[in-house]
Amino acid sequence: MKYIDEFRDGAQARHIAANIAAEVRPGISYNFMEFCGGHTHAISRYGIADMLPPNVRMIHGPGCPVCVLPIGRVDLAIRLALDRGVMLCTYGDTMRVPASDGLSLIKAKARGADVRMVYSAHDALKLAEQHPDREVVFFAIGFETTTPPTALVLRDAAARAVPNFSVLCCHVLTPAAITHILEAAEAHQLGTVPIDGFIGPAHVSIVIGSRPYEGFAERYRKPVVITGFEPLDVMQGILMLVRQINAGRAVVENEFSRVVTREGNQAAQALMAQVFELRDSFEWRGLGEVPHSALKIRPAYAAWDAERKFDLHYASVPDHKQCECGAILRGVKRPADCKLFGTVCTPESPMGSCMVSNEGACAAHYAYGRFRDIAVVSA
Repeated sequence: MKYIDEFRDGAQARHIAANIAAEVRPGISYNFMEFCGGHTHAISRYGIADMLPPNVRMIHGPGCPVCVLPIGRVDLAIRLALDRGVMLCTYGDTMRVPASDGLSLIKAKARGADVRMVYSAHDALKLAEQHPDREVVFFAIGFETTTPPTALVLRDAAARAVPNFSVLCCHVLTPAAITHILEAAEAHQLGTVPIDGFIGPAHVSIVIGSRPYEGFAERYRKPVVITGFEPLDVMQGILMLVRQINAGRAVVENEFSRVVTREGNQAAQALMAQVFELRDSFEWRGLGEVPHSALKIRPAYAAWDAERKFDLHYASVPDHKQCECGAILRGVKRPADCKLFGTVCTPESPMGSCMVSNEGACAAHYAYGRFRDIAVVSA
């Protein structure tokens, strides 16, 4: 197949669904977590869950970088913009993440802070060069997908000696989070669900390749199928997981072979290694402290590290007491289980981060699933 509409063919989807139904075994529960928010969005948008047998359950994972960003990190960015007078640049969704005291970056902007939405890290560096009298900070978030552009802009800032530019780095790493969900005692205390296999992230795997998941699959005996974002991709990935479970196998398979390779983008990996190093620990919303799960800027680029430049100190902040984002990110609860969902909390006025981004589980369910909930209740 070459064109997008071929990956959305209804007849082919029904054919794969029939194969899944024929191959699942009665009495066995198949619990699969899709880690990436793009998969969560596809599952909701195309009604994939409705095409699966009752004993095949899809569990939403912490695969939305906006959703896993803890309040304390957003607070750091807000304080830079409000108290330090910097020009704070970031991606659009990040501006709406709820923070302390009822604030968000977009609300800080309404109070007079200079907060700007940019489409790339390079846009922020360009603003720093255009405004040499202002301190410009790029609030960098995302998984391995958006990390290479941040690394590139840091390298460029150093090469061009731009003194008024820096990066507040909040890039996080996928494999460490998957491991934490299965292994860490603190994650278990917060609550877990049985997971039999994973739909592996697509865009992340373009960068890091399929190889990083191999040791994970072998050690924890959990199959991983790296899958594209189109509905036929996702359904084929589910079928491949079902077949692995039935065969007692736990390996990494690559459904997204048209884009993902085993070794990934080695040039991007080398650039990331040049500019970044591992943090000992990093807080994820919903998961708590996750060891070796995030990146910080290497000392060689300290002059462009906002945490060093402005002497920032992170403080953990609890979520809203009634917000269930943490449990939803772990797959313990679903969006409709939250009392705030669809009433107090909507995409226009989000109370939690899962309602902010299009990749968030709550936002996806609000857009595509909440009317089915009404139908079920009515029935």
